[in-house]
Amino acid sequence: MRFVIWLLTTAAGVAVAAWLLDGISFDGADWQDKVLPLLGVSLILGLVTTFVSPVVKLLSLPFIILTLGLLLLVINALMLMLTAWLADAFDLGFTVDGFWSALLGSVVITLATWAIDLVLDD
Repeated sequence: MRFVIWLLTTAAGVAVAAWLLDGISFDGADWQDKVLPLLGVSLILGLVTTFVSPVVKLLSLPFIILTLGLLLLVINALMLMLTAWLADAFDLGFTVDGFWSALLGSVVITLATWAIDLVLDD
């Protein structure tokens, strides 16, 4: 059950980012066409965040300390761009147009999932 809640929370965060930002989008005419790709993208984002992100953060730890943690924003943006690249490889129709869209999108996804987790906290 925890996995389903996590998947839906991440999907909601990605949906909010795609709704708010012009540089992040899903292919499809209406929202019914976007539900399964949205769940697929949230699963890919979760896998990237679980497996790739800790390795990148560990390898860039001196630079994270040097920049007082601001490099974490860049790492999160790059993880979102990697997610978009993997989603394109699986033909999910998820696109992120450039670094700045990814940076703003990662901030929006983080804030949206935080807010949803705050509301759903047991």
